[in-house]
Amino acid sequence: MSEANITRIHLNNKEFILIGTAHVSKKSAEEVKAVIETEQPDSVCVELDEQRYQSIVEGKKWKDMDIFKVIKEKKATLLLMNLLVSSFQKRMAKQFGIKPGQEMIQGIESAKEVGAELVLADRNIQITFARIWHGIGFMGKAKLLMVIIGSIFNNEKISEEELEKLKTQDMLHSMLDEFTTAFPKLKVPLIDERDQYLAQKIKEAPGQKIVAVLGAAHVPGIKEEIKKEQDLEAISKRPPKSKAPKIIAWMIPIIIISIIAYTFYANPSAGLQQTISWILWNGSFSALGVAIGFGHPLAIITAFFVAPLSSLNPLMAAGWFAGAVQAYMRKPSVRDFETLSEDVYNVKGFWSNKVTRILLIVILANLGSTLGTIIGGADVLRLFIENL
Repeated sequence: MSEANITRIHLNNKEFILIGTAHVSKKSAEEVKAVIETEQPDSVCVELDEQRYQSIVEGKKWKDMDIFKVIKEKKATLLLMNLLVSSFQKRMAKQFGIKPGQEMIQGIESAKEVGAELVLADRNIQITFARIWHGIGFMGKAKLLMVIIGSIFNNEKISEEELEKLKTQDMLHSMLDEFTTAFPKLKVPLIDERDQYLAQKIKEAPGQKIVAVLGAAHVPGIKEEIKKEQDLEAISKRPPKSKAPKIIAWMIPIIIISIIAYTFYANPSAGLQQTISWILWNGSFSALGVAIGFGHPLAIITAFFVAPLSSLNPLMAAGWFAGAVQAYMRKPSVRDFETLSEDVYNVKGFWSNKVTRILLIVILANLGSTLGTIIGGADVLRLFIENL
């Protein structure tokens, strides 16, 4: 059993054994099994929250997904991003012939085998996402999405030897420095806060000997944070939602409607021209988005007619209607749901699966409608100024 990826800490009459792993490494899973069997700990902590634990234990039940419910609850973008992120890890895991998160699965199984208490030590993934999204700003969000999407469709291979090197401290410090430079605001909620959360949960684990199965990137931070008392409540709060987006979302339609109404009163022909311009810009760009996603003709028509209205009502979105029509006309089969996690490995599968196609159409219709609102709104304002 190699000690290279193992850190031992003695604190408050307890021994903490941290195993730094790579989430798609076969050697990591073997190492976790060997350490737990040798050490016979009282508790085993794994870098999972309840949601991810359930998905590992029960599996991804894609075939039970209600696609209409996903659209209605405005979760199309979130689901699509989750699929993109998970596909990257799954593709690497597939390259090495193992399941993604095999080291965590091994930790769960080995804990049962030796009679150790299992501790889910990570922060709720939705809270982490919320704190990341809140803190990086508009440009940060755009940059992050581009990096994630680019990495998904990058076919570059990585050897298992290179993967093992990533678990070493020097390599990790180098990577984290680059990570901090590229996304300084992202590192705090994704790495630093979770280091604090994990450290406290590990420290509070029952028993005198605790083994913790962790992503290697967290080990350096946990070594320091475990010496301190952490306020779990403070770092588990969802960030307050800004009122600005809601105010802006309502102000834009109020301004547009007011301008058109006044123009109609002052110059009916100019008001009619404004209305036609608004409909054409909004409808055309939203319909174009659906067409780019190879949506059903009825979904394209739906986007065209709904977008000019939904842009004036923040409680509506053209993508919901276009996506619902697409789902009705090209209803996903059970096979589409069952192969969903496999199809997102590559561009062809991602594009051909009816579930991801619906999600894309929802997003593209909304993006088109947003662009149409900006251009259409500017044209409405131009016509208003010209006819003052």
